[in-house]
Amino acid sequence: MTNPTPVAGPGGRAAAPPPPSPPPGKGLRHGSVGLLGAVALGLSSVAPAYSIAVTLGLVTLTVGQLAPAALLLGFVPILLTAFAFRELNRRMPDCGTTFVWTTRAFGPVAGWLVGGWVVQIATLLSMTALSSVGATYLLQTLGLDAAADDPAVVTVTAVLLAAVTAVARRGLHLAASVQYVLLGLQLLALFGFGAAALLRPHAAAPSAAWLDPLAFDDFGSCAQAVLLCLFIYWGWDSLITVNEETSDSDRVPGRAVLVSTFVLLGTYLFTAFAALSFAGAGDTGLGLGNPENATDVLAGLGPSVLGAGLAKALELAVCVSALSALLTTLISSSRATLSMATHGALPATFARVHPRHRTPATGTQVFGTAAAGLLVLLQLLSPRFLGDAILSIGLLIACYYGTTALACVWHFRRQLRDSPRDLLLKGVLPLLGGLMMLAAFVRSAHDMYDPAYGSTSFHGVGGVFLLGTGSLALGAAALPLVRSRHARFFREGRSAVADPTANED
Repeated sequence: MTNPTPVAGPGGRAAAPPPPSPPPGKGLRHGSVGLLGAVALGLSSVAPAYSIAVTLGLVTLTVGQLAPAALLLGFVPILLTAFAFRELNRRMPDCGTTFVWTTRAFGPVAGWLVGGWVVQIATLLSMTALSSVGATYLLQTLGLDAAADDPAVVTVTAVLLAAVTAVARRGLHLAASVQYVLLGLQLLALFGFGAAALLRPHAAAPSAAWLDPLAFDDFGSCAQAVLLCLFIYWGWDSLITVNEETSDSDRVPGRAVLVSTFVLLGTYLFTAFAALSFAGAGDTGLGLGNPENATDVLAGLGPSVLGAGLAKALELAVCVSALSALLTTLISSSRATLSMATHGALPATFARVHPRHRTPATGTQVFGTAAAGLLVLLQLLSPRFLGDAILSIGLLIACYYGTTALACVWHFRRQLRDSPRDLLLKGVLPLLGGLMMLAAFVRSAHDMYDPAYGSTSFHGVGGVFLLGTGSLALGAAALPLVRSRHARFFREGRSAVADPTANED
């Protein structure tokens, strides 16, 4: 018979209690993916080809040849936050991730609003953007450029959502297999483009000065560029939501988080160095600082670097990138709502798992339908609304990343003196990451308030700011109704996520 008395830890203190047992199975298929599959899902959810294509030019417009330095600085808070996700997943490997962790640390209101609502709204807005981008690039690749400019045709073509939803509904093993192919095409296209650009006769030699974080002219331009870079790293946390379907669920997802973020950094820096070497940061011609090329540097440089034929393949890679990310975000959102419903924070219908595929079929279908409906609505209102809705995602990202990092510090606060490792990885690094993310939130809100930010404004206030803060306000306004329908979750507080209590709504 084992002795229940705590064993003394370093310095004579009682060792930390063992991690709480995960809640009873939610019906998902355990062991569906390993480390490689988790990394593929994490990378795919970021849409690396699409993200670097639409962001690199904007960063160069802001800081010129220091774009690689901005990419490196933007990676710092992401890495620090990744440590928080890894440590929290080790203690609480639940597919609800930020919802569960924030609830345990700060209570059910913060858990539902920041860990649940904010994440799902950001994901839903991202899904509408990705489906639109995927449809547009597919039409362009097929030579139907005129149709790609027609919002009605693009909206109809976004039925690609139906195909993606069907794959996600069939199971994580199939989704991971599809992602291997889609991710491989993206990385092959990006590294092929980069290698070709560097080998061009007139390409300049890459300079280490482009990585100098002390060379920025002013803090404002540096901050703006770093905020833009946060967007292109967002999404890697989607792989954590499949932790209950991953082998060694308390360790593999955490390792996959760090691997995927470093692979992203390497891919982005290589592409940025290659593009700058070939085209420079000038504001005319092919220069990355030319506003005409800023919104899609790969399309602008592709024909000159690769020729017309291979440039089409590069466009196809961006299309594949968007669809690949769409598939992963659909997987992550449905599993997050599965956890929320299992723990009693959403209607029990979201906790239903397909008996054969063992996937959250209801949540998958709901999110696929909601993304299609929101896309149609925003396109009918004005394509400008869709663009501003996408820009507002940055505010939501900084909000829930920062809160999750601080939740790590608070949850492990009593263990920070146990060892230097605990102090560093559970305290100092997540705290720095959380503060950086919240600073990014404040800075984003300040910039977005300007009516010139984005494409829309209302009574002198930027439309991007209104959409971002409006999403937060809408969630807060919904709280009284949610509390009345799911009283047990809000009444039992932090312990509610320890034992699933799906409501019979």
